[in-house]
Amino acid sequence: MVEAFAVASGKGGTGKTTTTLALGMALAQRYDVTVVDADTGMANLLFHAGLADAPVTLQDLLAPDARGPDGAAVDVADATYERHGMRVVPCGTSLAAFERSDPSRLREVVAELAADADVLLLDSPATLASKSAVLPIVLADRVVVVTQPTIPALSDALKVQEYAASYGTGVAGVLFNKVRGDLGSVGDQAERYFEGPTLGSIPDSDAARAARDAGEPLLAHAPDSDAAAAYRAAAAGIDPKPKAAGDVADRFRSAVVPERP
Repeated sequence: MVEAFAVASGKGGTGKTTTTLALGMALAQRYDVTVVDADTGMANLLFHAGLADAPVTLQDLLAPDARGPDGAAVDVADATYERHGMRVVPCGTSLAAFERSDPSRLREVVAELAADADVLLLDSPATLASKSAVLPIVLADRVVVVTQPTIPALSDALKVQEYAASYGTGVAGVLFNKVRGDLGSVGDQAERYFEGPTLGSIPDSDAARAARDAGEPLLAHAPDSDAAAAYRAAAAGIDPKPKAAGDVADRFRSAVVPERP
């Protein structure tokens, strides 16, 4: 039984990758969780999860011949790492490998991962400017929208909801990050325009920056911080609705890859 969530923002700098790993660790207390760095063009989850030296990554799986750095054939298991109570599939950062990759192969990778997870979290590209960027939203059952408490950021986040709706993907909720003080009128606007609930408000945090510098997820680096507590509360508001893994895998494999967003 599995449900797939895309974690998306519509713009860079919102703390989307920090959020993906934090929600993953929190949800892993109740579910089998797999996190995938689906931001294949600007991947950095590997640095946040202590996997900078991972020998095989998603980037290798998306290559036409699916071979690792040593030239040997690789499969999904080779690119999956047990970290912090969950499974993590990082993506490499080679520009040459990215240019060789076939984004549509992500469908098969995610389909295989569905067999062993209750929750799949797809760390999605910041922008929605290409088919590889939109594909995680197409594959997901629901999207968690990460934004900051400003009107421009909220406008970008609403575009994520619009794209999600156009592909039949639901909205699990909106999560405000890097918050100083209360949300004010922005919170009211979110309640008015977003389909899903406001999952939480994550305070701007030196602990989050220190965790990133240390190459660790926030909940591992500073589990007692206010930001970590806020992420755990936000995760408690996400109620996965698992579907039969076989049915989900079939849907992933048959998903239509959009030619343009």
